[in-house]
Amino acid sequence: MDLKKFLRVLGRLLLVLLILAAAALAALALLRWRGLILLPHETDPDQWEIFGVDVSSYQGEVDWSALAEQGVDFAFVKATEGSMLQDRQFADNWAGARQAGVLAGAYHFLSYDSPGQTQADNFISAVPVSEGALPPVIDIEFYGEYLEHPPEKEQVRAILDPLLERLEEHYGVKPILYVTYRSYYRYLAGDYGDYPIWCSSPTIFPLVPGWQFWQYSHTGELEGYFGDQEYIDLNIFRGSREQLLALCR
Repeated sequence: MDLKKFLRVLGRLLLVLLILAAAALAALALLRWRGLILLPHETDPDQWEIFGVDVSSYQGEVDWSALAEQGVDFAFVKATEGSMLQDRQFADNWAGARQAGVLAGAYHFLSYDSPGQTQADNFISAVPVSEGALPPVIDIEFYGEYLEHPPEKEQVRAILDPLLERLEEHYGVKPILYVTYRSYYRYLAGDYGDYPIWCSSPTIFPLVPGWQFWQYSHTGELEGYFGDQEYIDLNIFRGSREQLLALCR
């Protein structure tokens, strides 16, 4: 092969390699943007800047000052479930967290057995419109018989959509959607992109796009709660404190 022909072949080969490298970088950037990969410094939740918990009556009485002293920046507090149930510790947790300087948000456990409108009524009756609070959360997961026999997407969305609309209208902010890998891809994937995502993934980093909160442990142990449950859920926020405050009402 003469030198000119060799250089032409080499030039074409280099061009192909450059195109492949650019495509690979673009793919990695897209995965990073959609939250499907983490940078090296993001792989250990203990090293993240903004740390939080979520609690319900299972944690019993909570010493929020003690949690704040252990670095708890934010908390999601169970308020309601379905159309009737209200968590008996909600009012105390809501007031205690805010008094201790912990950014608080209230969450609602979605029921597949009652209309979204009445579930919204239940939540609104329990959770005040409070300046500086995190957005309300709708917890979408499986329970009881639905663990083995999940409801159809159309049934869930017929409940979820009116609930989202009502809460957004009442609180003036888009609710956060708490999901598992299974519930996200069964009910939400491809839609609801404007809603903040809180992903439960205690064994691996979240495999859902665009997540902002990560529940990375169901077996945390901190000082400062006195209920039947010895563990507390641990979470991180994927951003700075300023970005977290920007989500607040």
